[in-house]
Amino acid sequence: MTATPVKIESVETILVDVPTIRPHRLSVATMNCQTLVLVRIRCADGVVGVGEGTTIGGLAYGEESPESIKVNIDTYFAPLLKGMDATRPGAAMAKLRELFQGNRFAKSALETALFDAQAQRVGVPLSELFGGRVRESVDVAWTLASGDTNRDIDEAARVFEAKRHRVFKLKIGSREVADDVAHVVAIGKALEGRGEVRVDVNQAWTESEAIWAARRFADAGVTLIEQPIAADNRAGLKRLTDLALVPIMADEALHGPADAFAIASARAADVFAVKIAQSGGLSGAAQVAAIASAANIDLYGGTMLEGAVGTIASAQLFSTFGELKWGTELFGPLLLTEEILTEPLRYENFALHLPQGPGLGIALDWDKIARLRRDTRKGASVTTN
Repeated sequence: MTATPVKIESVETILVDVPTIRPHRLSVATMNCQTLVLVRIRCADGVVGVGEGTTIGGLAYGEESPESIKVNIDTYFAPLLKGMDATRPGAAMAKLRELFQGNRFAKSALETALFDAQAQRVGVPLSELFGGRVRESVDVAWTLASGDTNRDIDEAARVFEAKRHRVFKLKIGSREVADDVAHVVAIGKALEGRGEVRVDVNQAWTESEAIWAARRFADAGVTLIEQPIAADNRAGLKRLTDLALVPIMADEALHGPADAFAIASARAADVFAVKIAQSGGLSGAAQVAAIASAANIDLYGGTMLEGAVGTIASAQLFSTFGELKWGTELFGPLLLTEEILTEPLRYENFALHLPQGPGLGIALDWDKIARLRRDTRKGASVTTN
């Protein structure tokens, strides 16, 4: 029996600027505020779906910014979606991909909102539209990115004692390599027996610098190195992987299924950081994970430092992965000073616990969002290095 079509009535894109609890320092930028790009799709049956297309550091990290996401959705995507059948998210997204190039983050936000609405419509959690969850919670790592060794040690000890995180990823790459190594080794020693240490270089090093650092990280017990060199240096990533000093994770090199297939074919990484926005949406991220699984490459649930909407959308998908050996990094909402949900996401016992309700399973505080939305407010504070 064919389902009765339900028209999409409106698509709204909102920029929400939220300060961070501390400066978040990456090799490409220092963030003092995060801009959440929220998408709200209203359907003729009264169902409202929400999605998020948040980036890191404006244009410092990638080719999309919060502003470009909003303009492109409002100008190109929304007019096409209006009047389309909301009960067929796959067909709607196929049309968008056929007509519009790139814009992975914008497409991810729209696809999330469409699947959220459809899952609500049929009365199941979003995860059930992707095969069903195999876990009710996902382990969550915490990123240490203040740039100050003692402050990072204190921060790690505090969240570990609170049983919130026991895996710590250090953002490095903005200083001299030797200084970064000393920073990581010092934190590793301070946390010995209390937490696992990983590093994320965000493409900042040359291949020779990565080799030099990897030897020292191996001795210091660092368990994972994320994207140490340029994303387009796939051959170099393979050479680092083949050295087998410390497992190598591909992140910025993964812009969807095609990249996943190429990297898997070359065996140029040990681990894939799966991100829904970077993959062009939930469906693309599911394909990236399937390619990794077929190639016996481990999975890690990544983040673009999304707020609650993008975070729980990611968790819904990651909960369906058969194996999630390296856990996730879905800590984005904990980095923000403002809560945009009526009931916060539940982080406890080192994990994010998934809600049981239909769709994303969350309720947004639209009054709070109305106060935080940009409109005439000043833009996000991002300092490029």
